[in-house]
Formats: sequence, C-alpha cells, structure tokens
Amino acid sequence: MARKFGKKNVIKVNPVDYNLGLIGESGIGKTTLAKEVCEKLVGEDGYMILNIGKEDGVDAIPNATYEDVPDWDTFDEITEDIIENKNTDYKDLKVLVYDTFDELVKITEPEVIRLHNKEYPDKRTKSIKAAFGGFMGGEDKAIEIILDKMWALKRVGVNMFVLGHTKKRTMTDVVTGLEYDMLTTNMSHRYFNAIKTKLHVLGVASVNRTIEQVTQKQKVGADKKIGTVVDESRIITFRDDNFNIDSKSRFSEITPSIALDTDEFIKAIEDAIKTAHKKQGTNKSVEETKKEQEEQKEKEIDQIVEEAKKNKVDPVKNAELTQEIKAKFSKATTEAKDNVKTIMANNNVTSLKDTEETPTSVLQEIVNALN
Repeated sequence: MARKFGKKNVIKVNPVDYNLGLIGESGIGKTTLAKEVCEKLVGEDGYMILNIGKEDGVDAIPNATYEDVPDWDTFDEITEDIIENKNTDYKDLKVLVYDTFDELVKITEPEVIRLHNKEYPDKRTKSIKAAFGGFMGGEDKAIEIILDKMWALKRVGVNMFVLGHTKKRTMTDVVTGLEYDMLTTNMSHRYFNAIKTKLHVLGVASVNRTIEQVTQKQKVGADKKIGTVVDESRIITFRDDNFNIDSKSRFSEITPSIALDTDEFIKAIEDAIKTAHKKQGTNKSVEETKKEQEEQKEKEIDQIVEEAKKNKVDPVKNAELTQEIKAKFSKATTEAKDNVKTIMANNNVTSLKDTEETPTSVLQEIVNALN
C-alpha cells in the first residue's frame, strides 16, 4: 500500500511566491525598491502598496499603486474585497506591500482591545497589555489576526512584501551572557519575531561607510585623531555571519549582501532559487516549472475564492437577514421549517439567535427556503 502521508517539496521558482521582507531606516529607499521590484516581476497591476497608519513613504514615489490604510476597519475592508473579488477586479494582483509592519501592528492593537471588550464586557480595558488575560495575551491576539489576514490573502495568490524600520539595539547572547550591538527592528521583538519567522527572505538596508582616521593638528595641546568618512554606500544584507545585522534567508546559497538596487535584489533571490531548483535534480527548466506552478495555482485560487465567498460574513446584511428570518419563520410551512433545519445542519449552524459569525450566504439560503 502506498504511503498516505509525506510528499517531496518542489521549489517555487517565482520570487514573489515567497514571503519577502526589507527593513531599514526611514528614507533609505525601502518603499521605492519594493515598488520597482514588484513592477519588474508582476507589472503595474500586479502589486499594491498599503500605506499603513502614519506611514507616508509612498508620497514621493511617482505612479506608485497604493491605498491608504489609516485603521483596522479599512485594512479589513480592503483585504476582504481583494479576497472576494480576486478572480475579477483583482485578477492581476500578486503582491501586497505592507508599508510598514510597524504601523500595521499599531492599527491592529485598538481592534484587539475592541474584540476583548466585546468578549469580556465585565472586564473592559483600554490597554493592549491587559487584553485577553494580559501576560502578552493582547499582543498574541494582534499577531494572530494579522497573520490570519495575510494567509487568507496568500491562499488566493496575493503574497507579501513586508517593510519595516530599524534601530541599533544592545542584545545579550543567550549562551555567553555577553552584550553586543545589533541592527534590528524598532518594534517589540515579540511582534518582529512573529513575522520574521514567517519570512523566507529578510533583507536589512543600511549605509555602509568607510571611515579613516586622520590626525588633526591642534593649536594647543597634542594632535587629535578623528574619523573621516571617505566612502559610503547603501547596501542590503541577507546574511550576516557575525550576527550584527538581524537579517535572514531560508536560501542557504543566497549572496550575503548587495548594493541597494532593484536589479541586484531580484538577481540575488532568483539566483538563490535557481541553485535550490537545480539541487532537486529535475530535468525541467526553471521556466517549465514556473509555468506548471502558475497553472496549478490558478486552479486552486478559483476554488478558494468560491469558498471565501461562501464563508464571507457581512454583519450589516446578517442583521437584516436575521430579522427577516424571525418575521417569516413562525408563518412558514412545516416543509419550509424542515428545509431550514437541513440547511443549518449542513452548515454547522446551531442557533439563529446569534448570527454575527454565521456566513451571510447561509442566512440568505435560509431566507430563500422560507420564501
């Protein structure tokens, strides 16, 4: 008998099929690079930059495709619309640029507090620290609903390019207990690690400076040695063997660092993919594999989008349909009531008293049965 479980992984050959990330200081060029990378890989209609919270990196970028996301409700509305209409309005959309993840966390925390207060009305709070039992329960809930949304988008073929800000932090080595400086994110490590562990490639943009010591003559006293910048360039680090830069790549053969350049960014990832693809020992070219994977993905997306439509919850519409059901149920025939019970059983609906989380399509089906 053939094994029921266990399958061989096939390397995805399209760079945007991987979870990409880039962090760096404000103004270094993260958003511009993300926009140019996306346009070269998926075209002008293949990406959208989410300008989240108080982020405004897109303001100075000509012809960038973007949408402002000031709060969670807007984020939820945009992403749900993409999922529901992926095969029509957003057929070409392949990548969402989250600019920035720092700001996405900030707009999510009020939603977590709202959810807590709704679930625990006798334990209302205004603090994320006290939400969902405290002890990081609120932060964990924020991570959960963000990742759920990202993965719902990934299931319909809309992948992620996550941007974030950096700062230098003093870290402590867990083995030796010694302190060292690291260029890493400026958000809490709980939030950062939640997304970092999900990324296949995380580049860290920074300024690489060559500093020489020169002797400066003093009018009084001994000569003074000072550092002078003789050369500087912007770079992206994918791997740092000294662990001074908080970068990451699941591709072991990726080049450690590159110039902060669109073409070099794409080449670094494509070269790493080609090396991994070659190790599979397949006779298929990268182009053949890419075509097969894209065709398979299209078939899967069609099914997932239909499933998403079926499971969509519209709270306003649900309230209207629930009132309609209550008005019609008592006057309905025995046959109609039996049909309603069958619909409820088939969709695991146990009660019509609380329908906030019931798929709207199910309530519509019940109304049709009562009619």
